[in-house]
Amino acid sequence: MPRKRSDTVKQAALYPLDWLEERSGLIGGVKYFLFRKVPGDTSWWHTLGSATLTAFLVQLVTGVILAMYYKPSPAEAHSSVEHITHDLWGGWLVRGMHRWGASVFIILMFLHMGRVFLFGAYKYPRELNWIVGVLLLATGLFEGLTGYLLPFDQTAYWATVVAININGTAPFVGPFLASVLRGGAEIGPDTLARFYSLHMLLVPGALIGLIGLHLYLIVRLGVTSPPWSKKAAGEMPDDEQPSGRSGLVQPGPRAAGVRRRPSE
Repeated sequence: MPRKRSDTVKQAALYPLDWLEERSGLIGGVKYFLFRKVPGDTSWWHTLGSATLTAFLVQLVTGVILAMYYKPSPAEAHSSVEHITHDLWGGWLVRGMHRWGASVFIILMFLHMGRVFLFGAYKYPRELNWIVGVLLLATGLFEGLTGYLLPFDQTAYWATVVAININGTAPFVGPFLASVLRGGAEIGPDTLARFYSLHMLLVPGALIGLIGLHLYLIVRLGVTSPPWSKKAAGEMPDDEQPSGRSGLVQPGPRAAGVRRRPSE
């Protein structure tokens, strides 16, 4: 039989994906990540991790856009920020999203870790993922510290002075750490250049690597059921499926276990 035109068009459209899948297996991995089975008793609390990841991606995109116009020198840093905010089309929006998005990112990280702690999702076999999450929190806070100095106004300058002095009071390594952050005896051009390189290169790279490891462990170990679920309490065998939706790969109505009347 002659092949239908629609089948030919479909095959041509899917050829790049088939080519990539045959040589890398990437398409199958993404499909497994998006449509893997999850407990049917998950709730909106489990979306805090995805919300945190979304906030990080927003910071990543807006940070790249701001870096195209920002000038990391004491004489031009503040004026370049003012230029972005007032002169560029949409600059105020991009800077506002990056500025306030940093706070949203930190808040969502704390909420996500609080949910993991209260749900007991840090216990065996997910201890390593909890450690990675703690490192992500510390790295995210350091990313916020390095970015606070970049506008180089009075608020940013003195807030950074306070933060570096606090780090300098740590036992043994405190003075050395403060000297490394300042890039010398006091805050100046070297400090701004060092904070800019940390904020744009080193810390984002560490965050991306830790997030990748975090996601891999989530896929490998699965999602934890809420503590109030029957499965978490040990009242439901592992091979028994809940009466509602069993996961993303087998969607169904929430009231699937309710019997219908004979007349229906």
